[in-house]
Amino acid sequence: MYEIRLHGRGGQGVVKASQLVVKAAVAGGLYGQSIPAFGVERKGSPVFGYLRLSHTPIRRKMQVYEPDILVILDDTLITSTGTYAGLKEGGMIIINTKKRADQLHVPKAAKTIVTVDATGISEKFLGSNRPNTAMLGAFVAATQLVDAGSLFSEIEAAFGAANRQAAETAAASLVITSGSF
Repeated sequence: MYEIRLHGRGGQGVVKASQLVVKAAVAGGLYGQSIPAFGVERKGSPVFGYLRLSHTPIRRKMQVYEPDILVILDDTLITSTGTYAGLKEGGMIIINTKKRADQLHVPKAAKTIVTVDATGISEKFLGSNRPNTAMLGAFVAATQLVDAGSLFSEIEAAFGAANRQAAETAAASLVITSGSF
């Protein structure tokens, strides 16, 4: 089972992103679970989402405390308490940023850092900073946990062709850095 925690800000589509991954996973024969979590429910406030993907039924029904993968939709959250909390040894961090991996001060547990300018991509295709679909493109390309075609189809069905283009562009433009940080 893969446990994933998403970090973003209200209005960036964290909850919808995790729901779309689950839909694509289930369509591909996997089991999936999406659990939203909200702090202060207003635009711009930090929000979290929890996601599990598995080849077997998922029995856990709680938040993710020790994620295999972190998906961070806003790089201003990297200094927030708890953003990197519990990341498993050898974990992956996928982050929306223009910064290089060595500038992010990630925990030593991270083995792989994936960076993508999802904000720039979303502004180009959508006209505003709604990075969730671009981040999903980076997620599917980096992890290959769900079928990319299924996820891109779910994105297009939910948000339209421009969001699919944003996801496909992000999938093709991410930077993967592995090693010790």
